[in-house]
Amino acid sequence: MSDDHTHVQEFFSTRAADWDSKFPDDGPAYAAAVSDMGLGTGGRVLDAGCGTGRALSSLRAAVGSSGTVIGADLTPAMLQAAARAGRGRHAALLLADVTTLPLRSESLDAVFAAGLIAHLPEPSPNLRELARVVRHGGTLALFHPIGRATLAARQGRQLRPEDLRAETNLGPLLARSGWRMTSYVDEPDYFLALAFRES
Repeated sequence: MSDDHTHVQEFFSTRAADWDSKFPDDGPAYAAAVSDMGLGTGGRVLDAGCGTGRALSSLRAAVGSSGTVIGADLTPAMLQAAARAGRGRHAALLLADVTTLPLRSESLDAVFAAGLIAHLPEPSPNLRELARVVRHGGTLALFHPIGRATLAARQGRQLRPEDLRAETNLGPLLARSGWRMTSYVDEPDYFLALAFRES
């Protein structure tokens, strides 16, 4: 495991037990983001870096009982917290590194990723790996329950021009990674960039 992956795993392992209680009001934002993805009944969707699985029930509702929902995370403690919360009934929980997914190429219709991009060790190739497992024309949702400015303020820092989630950076990054950004919303209480798999 690389140093980047070890750092991410350590960061989230120590926070897994009380993650949901720290952010109890995020549920409606997750549901809105999943709704904005336009998933259909029978769809196949991956929650990449699913953490404690807060999006899984919304994803299951969107694709219905005939659909497939996979929640993948690198951190065992996060998946254990998801299972304890009963979220395993909405999805298959998979211990996996989203930068090298154990999934067939073009096997999914969509990927949902909450807060993931900040933790990718090599964003362009890592986003290309997400593109690999999605069919042509499939959807990528990069989500955060609060916007960039709100997150920066919460963390006691200024917004930086090199922030990967800035629209001027994210569009070209996605384009280099096999995606085309179709919408971008960065409001105080909601961040969602949608893209479709282009190549």
